[in-house]
Amino acid sequence: MRWWRRESGRARLPRGEGPWAWLSAGSVSLSLLLLALLLGLLVSRGLGHFWSADVALVTLQDGRQLAGRAVREAPLPGGSGRERLYRTGNRDLDGAIWDWVALTAIRDVDYPQELVVLERRRWSEFIGRLVALAPEAGPRLEGEAAWSALEERLLELEARREAIRELREQTILPLVRRLEREGESEATQALAMAEARVAELRASLAGASLVLESVSGKRLIQPLEEVVRARRPNAMTAFDKLVAWGQDVWRFLSEGPRAANTAGGVWPAIFGTILMVMLMSLLVTPFGVLAAVYLNEVAHQGRLTRLVRIGVRNLAGVPSIVYGVFGLGVFVYGIGGRLDSWFFEASLPSPTFGTGGLLWASLTLALLTLPVVIVATEEGLARIPHRQREGALALGATRLEMLTRVVLPMATPAMLTGVILAVARAAGEVAPLMLVGVAKLAPQVPVDGDFPFLHLERKFMHLGYHIFDAAFHGGDVQAAMPLIYATALLLVLVILMLNLTAIFLRHHLRSRHGTLSSY
Repeated sequence: MRWWRRESGRARLPRGEGPWAWLSAGSVSLSLLLLALLLGLLVSRGLGHFWSADVALVTLQDGRQLAGRAVREAPLPGGSGRERLYRTGNRDLDGAIWDWVALTAIRDVDYPQELVVLERRRWSEFIGRLVALAPEAGPRLEGEAAWSALEERLLELEARREAIRELREQTILPLVRRLEREGESEATQALAMAEARVAELRASLAGASLVLESVSGKRLIQPLEEVVRARRPNAMTAFDKLVAWGQDVWRFLSEGPRAANTAGGVWPAIFGTILMVMLMSLLVTPFGVLAAVYLNEVAHQGRLTRLVRIGVRNLAGVPSIVYGVFGLGVFVYGIGGRLDSWFFEASLPSPTFGTGGLLWASLTLALLTLPVVIVATEEGLARIPHRQREGALALGATRLEMLTRVVLPMATPAMLTGVILAVARAAGEVAPLMLVGVAKLAPQVPVDGDFPFLHLERKFMHLGYHIFDAAFHGGDVQAAMPLIYATALLLVLVILMLNLTAIFLRHHLRSRHGTLSSY
């Protein structure tokens, strides 16, 4: 086969697409490679955070010892060597949880099995040795007996914390709202009994304490109620670490945040993100479809219609913060304030709808994504051949029947394409949400068993804002960085799940209406 041909004494490329096809293929390949690198970074940094890495006991040349997990290495200032960063914990003992050590200053690195890592509600982690367990009553336990008793007591404490959480969410909060609305004496008595039960469980958490010792010899008396988990990473097998990794990932997905969003889980943010996107989709889809149908099927195709189309396309490029300011002024202060003055005057000056909430955030993002849905739907309507409309009218169908039974079903895949693009944009927006309803910490999801079950006036958490807050407003960004990677990976997976749902539905509708399979 000749790879070139000579015409008029000159070498020419073979006829075909030319270099543009290769350029396009290379661009697509580069984009996929960058996407794979991004996902790989999020997976390795995010999911790797939950792995129980071994704890090193580092002995320095001067005899000083430290214990911690190696995080990364970097060149020393001036390029005269390298240094290693260790996460040493023990903020309450040492004042910091990080320690940079020059590699030339390290004399020996060991991994003793007795080193303990305690995850605490305050002061971050403790890394050191367990000296003794002092229970509320009974003899003091030391050595392996203390470790075995500690594991049993932590299971009991976890069960009691779960009982307290259930009492708060399922009993106390509904009774408080019932009292605010009705003021019944029966609810007052039930609330007092529930609070007494919570106080009893809290009292059962207190009493026991741990005697801890860092590798530098500093002693610490740690109340057991502040300890969340205790592990010996160096004594764990690979299977034990895998089980612990799965448990930590599940806690990350199912628990609420703590320690200023640098620890704990992101369940309220997951729920808030999905719920807000679903409400936004329910609000934007009918209005976007109706606007597109009017512009393409009903309105006179003149200069005014063309100007409207240009305006809609320009709205798609407006910065999202502008929509946030609009939502704050119109929805929150305008409509929300008016609703408070009409229906919730008794609760003023504390606003009910006159402050940011789930409803106003969903409406703001619906406005933000409305141009995307209109443009995608109108393009789908324009692709439908005119013979489909003319055939329906010729068979005696009215114009409304032609639109509802022929045109709209065939344009449904294009509508879902607009919804997919809207979901992809809305799920990652942060700037407008900061003005119209997102919260740094809202541990209670806006859905519960109290009527009307879905509380649109409540604030909510969002994965994108959670990433922003942990990255820029946290006291220790270095400690929060692994959770930032994990939350970013989770946000990508949530958007992917929502998009795949719409894509599968679109594929089903395309196969059902085969006429538009090529579009």
